[in-house]
Amino acid sequence: MRLLLDFFPILLFFVAYKWQGIYMGTAVLMGATVVQMAIVWRLDKKLSTMHKATLVLILLFGALTLALQDERFIKWKPTVLYAAMALALAVALWIYHKNFLKIMLGSQIALPEMVWQRLTLAWVGYCVFMAVLNGYVAAYFSTDAWMDFKLWGYVFPVLFILGQGLYIARHLSEAPQGAASSAASEAPE
Repeated sequence: MRLLLDFFPILLFFVAYKWQGIYMGTAVLMGATVVQMAIVWRLDKKLSTMHKATLVLILLFGALTLALQDERFIKWKPTVLYAAMALALAVALWIYHKNFLKIMLGSQIALPEMVWQRLTLAWVGYCVFMAVLNGYVAAYFSTDAWMDFKLWGYVFPVLFILGQGLYIARHLSEAPQGAASSAASEAPE
């Protein structure tokens, strides 16, 4: 259900784009994202920072696209989002010495500190890569080519998430053993 919910606005965006063009696609994306966030709010009673940022950027860039009848705004939205994510993660890690990934996911996953550091660096690199790639396609290719890139470009996050999952899995198998060993050594005999 969550996977469908995550892809619901993008799927409707593609359908509306093929049916009526970029401006209709943009309007549908804006409406579908509002509905998506309302459902997430209803299910979770909150919106994550990422949800809020996505909603604000889609509504802002979508409104600019529609008001100015300039498709460049909606095409550059992913670049801005990825660049902002990379910047936020990097500044938090290197300037404030905070690891946002660990803060957000640390209660769900027990990983060594070095793994959290590497994951954050991987996310910074991935976000920079995607920002540059989307910016390049948005600047130098047609809207149809950009839409094809958006559709087929989903291979990048899938590969990144799979790679990240494989990396984390190696360290998850170590974490419970260490926790179990220390718990066993503390148990009274």
